[in-house]
Amino acid sequence: MQSRAQIADARRVVVKIGSSSLTQADGHLSLDALGALVGVLAERRRAGVEVVLVTSGAVAAALLPLGLTSRPRDVATQQAAASVGQGQLIARYTEAFAYHGIRVGQILLTAEDTIRRSRYRNAQRALERLLALGVVPIINENDAVTTDELRFGDNDRLAALVSHLVRADAMVLLTDVDGLYDAPPSRPGARRIAEVRSAADLAGIEVTGRGSAVGTGGMLTKLDSVRMATSSGIPVVLTSAPNVRQALAGEDTGTWFSPFGKRGSARAMWLAHAARAHGVLTLDDGAVRAVEGGKASLLAAGVTAVAGEFGAGEVVELHDGAGRVVARGVVSFGSSELPALLGRTTAELREKFGEGYDRTVVHRDDLVVVRRRPSKV
Repeated sequence: MQSRAQIADARRVVVKIGSSSLTQADGHLSLDALGALVGVLAERRRAGVEVVLVTSGAVAAALLPLGLTSRPRDVATQQAAASVGQGQLIARYTEAFAYHGIRVGQILLTAEDTIRRSRYRNAQRALERLLALGVVPIINENDAVTTDELRFGDNDRLAALVSHLVRADAMVLLTDVDGLYDAPPSRPGARRIAEVRSAADLAGIEVTGRGSAVGTGGMLTKLDSVRMATSSGIPVVLTSAPNVRQALAGEDTGTWFSPFGKRGSARAMWLAHAARAHGVLTLDDGAVRAVEGGKASLLAAGVTAVAGEFGAGEVVELHDGAGRVVARGVVSFGSSELPALLGRTTAELREKFGEGYDRTVVHRDDLVVVRRRPSKV
C-alpha cells in the first residue's frame, strides 16, 4: 500500500485511540466520543473490513468510580485504577457495538505476549479466530500486572506491534490533534504536514514528548510508533478522532506516513523499538562489522567495555567505539560477570572458567541491528 487512497480498500486495519480522545474536559470517560468512534468502525466492519481496536482509557474510566480527580502517579494506584477501569471501558464498548449488531472480544496484552514464541502464537491465533468469527478485538495493555521492565510504555507502540502481529494493511492513530504539524498546532502559522515519505519531510519540525493529563504519550511516542510500523511495511495515518471516517476512506486528512522495509519478527520489532535497555556493551570494530552483517552472534572477544547494571536475560544496547547505537539484544551474562570475560576467545573462556562460560554474550537470534538509516522515517 503506497498511497493514502488505498486504505479505502484495506482488508484489515488497526485503529488506535488515546485517552485524550475518549475523555471529557474533567478527565472522565466521554460516552459520546466512544459512541461516535464505534459508529464509524461498525460501518467499516459491515463493509467487510476486519477492524482491530487498540484503546486507551482504562485509567480514565476509573476516575469517577474511584473518586479520583486526576490520573494517579504511583504504580500501585495506577494498577488498581486500570483493573477497575478496564471493566468499565469494555462494558461501554460492548454496549456501543451491540447497538450495531457487532460483537467484541477483549484482549489484554503484555510485552512478553509479543516476544515469547508460545505467547506470540497464542495471541496471534486468538486474534485470527476472533476476526474470522466477525468479532472486533479490543486490545489494551494489561496495566494491572505489567512491570516497568516489560511494558510497551504506551498504546501507540502497542498498536504498532499489534499491526505487525495481525499483518494489518494499515494503522490509524487517533489523537487530539488532526495531524503532524511543522510547529505546535496552537502557534499561529503552524502548517499541517499532509504526507511524510522520508526523514527529509520531518526536517525542522518541532514535536513534544508530553501527552495530555489523562494519557501517557505525546507526539514523540506517536512518531516512534510510526517508525515501528512503517519500517515493517505498514502505512500509517495520524489524525484526530473526529476525522476517523475520512481517514478510513482514504481522504486527505491528518498525516500519511509511507511504509518501507520488510516485515520481520515481532520479537525483533520489540527489541528494536520498545524494549527498555538496562545497560551498554561497547564493541570493537570487528564485532561491529560482524553484528551489522546480521548473521553473527556477539562473543566476549569483541566486547571492550560494560556499563550499567543488568542480569542475564535483560536487554542491552550494543555501541561502537564512538558511542553510537549499533544494535540491541538480550544478554546471556549479568553485568557482574561480564568484565572478567571481555576480550577472551571461546577457547580461553572454556579453559579458565569451565563449560557454560564459552556461550555467546548475545546470540544472533536475540539481537537486532538498529543503526538508523537517515533516508527513512
